[in-house]
Amino acid sequence: MPRVVAVIPCRWGSTRFPGKPLAPLGGMPLMWHVHQRCQQAQRIDEAVIATDDERIAVACAQLDIPHRMTGEHPTGTDRVAECAERLDADIIVNVQGDEPFVSPTAIDAVATTLLTSAAPLPAVANAYTEIEQPAAVVDHNAVKVTLRRDGTALSFSRQPIPYPKGVHPAYLRQLGLYAFTAESLRTFTALRPGPLEQTEGIEMLRFLEHSHSVAMVRVKDEGIAVDTPADLERAASLVAARTGTPDLPAVRPPR
Repeated sequence: MPRVVAVIPCRWGSTRFPGKPLAPLGGMPLMWHVHQRCQQAQRIDEAVIATDDERIAVACAQLDIPHRMTGEHPTGTDRVAECAERLDADIIVNVQGDEPFVSPTAIDAVATTLLTSAAPLPAVANAYTEIEQPAAVVDHNAVKVTLRRDGTALSFSRQPIPYPKGVHPAYLRQLGLYAFTAESLRTFTALRPGPLEQTEGIEMLRFLEHSHSVAMVRVKDEGIAVDTPADLERAASLVAARTGTPDLPAVRPPR
């Protein structure tokens, strides 16, 4: 059977939320929650964290989370690609390190899409969901996607797309949950970022700008992406509601 590994890219230097992977949530660092969800997925054989920061690596060691050190990279997928070169993996699932409620079923869904696709395989399988909150439509942190008739991606943008000139559309959000083959990850790093990717800051545009197919997989979104400290407060409330326990200080690495 093909071996499937989840890689969670984690960096310290987020502009809006420095040190986010180690931010406390329900008594454990944010990245720990993501790793736990990966381990619950049925298709995942191993889950590792990829980071270039020693503080995150120390915390991984304290929490017994497998990790790989990488160099600095412009995108999470570039970091995942470096990490994947040192993994025994046929399918690599890029799971965002700020999605503490990512669905194990969604992780399985994107992996299964590549595992069951006939040749030629799409470059990547990318999860998406319908946007239900109007505020998310205009939120630049929520990447919107439009689809071709065959279910592959037509375009991505941080702006609301499509523009509702005629009928009111259903807005779709990509979740940043990607499954790659080892070969397609190498292809990604070999391609030069195009003007759309550089303008929007959306790495999946790299494939579209170079005419590669991105399969979109509809999944259920179960939680909150933590982009800011305010998002963390909302996530903490959700954890407390689910567990009945208040948020506690997280395990922190030595300074």
